[in-house]
Amino acid sequence: MEIKIGTPQILKILNILSWIIFIGLCVEAGMYLFNGIYTLTINSYNARFLNLLDIYNYNVSFYIQEICFISIVAILKAIMFYLIVKLLHEKKLNIKQPFTAETGRFISYLSYLAFGIGLFSLWAEKFNSWLITNNVKVPTLESLNLEGGGVWIFMAIVLFVIGQIFKRGIEIQSEIELTV
Repeated sequence: MEIKIGTPQILKILNILSWIIFIGLCVEAGMYLFNGIYTLTINSYNARFLNLLDIYNYNVSFYIQEICFISIVAILKAIMFYLIVKLLHEKKLNIKQPFTAETGRFISYLSYLAFGIGLFSLWAEKFNSWLITNNVKVPTLESLNLEGGGVWIFMAIVLFVIGQIFKRGIEIQSEIELTV
């Protein structure tokens, strides 16, 4: 007995996985924002939640900057998966004719978001390195979900190239439709 999994089944599975990841990223981003606001307004000792108490005790503005890095990266990841969920949920991905303006915009937006995530991750990495040189105990980038800035930049470049290929494919497809 041979099981054949076609593209529609794979897209349904990807839709479900994308929703799960999107909800998780929204919860994560909300948690970071809530924790930062709660720490700044109600209980400063709450900075220990992300092991950022040493940064908070060293300088509150540096704590705010660190929370901003963490929150911005989490929000950009959530927006990225929102776009994926939106594309899969609204069934705007046409397998028979993939070179559409909608798909081209989607790939371009993903490349911009990946670039933003990479940029803020690298910025946070440099900031944390600077804090370490000032003898401030800083948690690892992995524990703050800020690792892999270079990988995100690489992904942005790859997606940008794919977006340009799609742009050219859209041009060719529209020329063919006009010729017929």
